[in-house]
Amino acid sequence: MTSAVRSDDPVDAGGPDARPRFTIGEVLAALREEFPDVTISKIRYLEGEDLVHPQRTPSGYRKFSTADVERLRFVLSAQRDHYLPLRVIKEQLDALDRGEQPTRPEPPAAAPAAPAAPAVPAPRPEEGAPLPAAAFAAAVGLDDAQLADCVQHGLLVPGADGSFPAGALPVAQAVAGLARHGIEPRHLRVHRTGAEREAALLEQVVAPALASRAEDARTRAAEQLHELGALSAQLHTALLELRLREVLGPDAGA
Repeated sequence: MTSAVRSDDPVDAGGPDARPRFTIGEVLAALREEFPDVTISKIRYLEGEDLVHPQRTPSGYRKFSTADVERLRFVLSAQRDHYLPLRVIKEQLDALDRGEQPTRPEPPAAAPAAPAAPAVPAPRPEEGAPLPAAAFAAAVGLDDAQLADCVQHGLLVPGADGSFPAGALPVAQAVAGLARHGIEPRHLRVHRTGAEREAALLEQVVAPALASRAEDARTRAAEQLHELGALSAQLHTALLELRLREVLGPDAGA
C-alpha cells in the first residue's frame, strides 16, 4: 500500500497526484509501516495545524491525494528524524510550495570537547530495539559521565542489562544540546517532574476507557492520549515562548 501512494515529488500539489482518492483509513495504512505511532487523530491534528489540506466529499468525508500523503510523510519524517517543531516544518512546506529549497535550522556549535549531535541518530536501530550504553551515548554526543548524570537524575532509565530504549534518543539528544550551553542534567530534574505530573493528569482523563474490555474503547483512548500529549506539548511550548519574549523585552525582534 505504501508504494501505491508514493510520488516523485513529495509535496507537489499539482498534477495528477493532486486528485483526491484515499480515505483517511487508507492513508493511515499507507503510513503505518514507516511510522508505527501515527494515528487518525494525529492526521486530523496535522490537518488542523494547516499542514495538509484534504478535500471533503459532499458527505463531509476527507479524501486525500497522493500529494497529500507525501506531504504527511514529509511532516512525520521531519518530526521523527530531525525533531523539528511544526512551525518550522510548515515554513519548509511553504517554501517548497513556492518552488524554493528549504534550509534546515543549523544545530548549535559544539564545544571542542563534545561532538555535535547528528541530525539523525546513527546507527538507527530497529523500532523499539534497545541500544548498549556506549552506542546510545555516541548516537547523541553524550560522554559517559553525562550519560551517568542523566541516569542519576532520572532523565534516562536503563534496562536491567544497562541498555537504553531507542525511544529515549530524543530525550538524550535534547540533554546533549543543552549541555553544550552549560546546562547540566542536574538542572533538568524540573522537566522530568513536570512531565510526570502532566502524564499523570492525562492518564486520569483516559483511565476509564483504557480499563475497558472493549478493544474499540481502548483504541480510542490511546488515540485520545496521543492527542492530549500533543496539545500538552503545544501548551508547554507556547507558555515557554511567551515567557522568553517577556525576558527579551518589548523591543526584541524589532
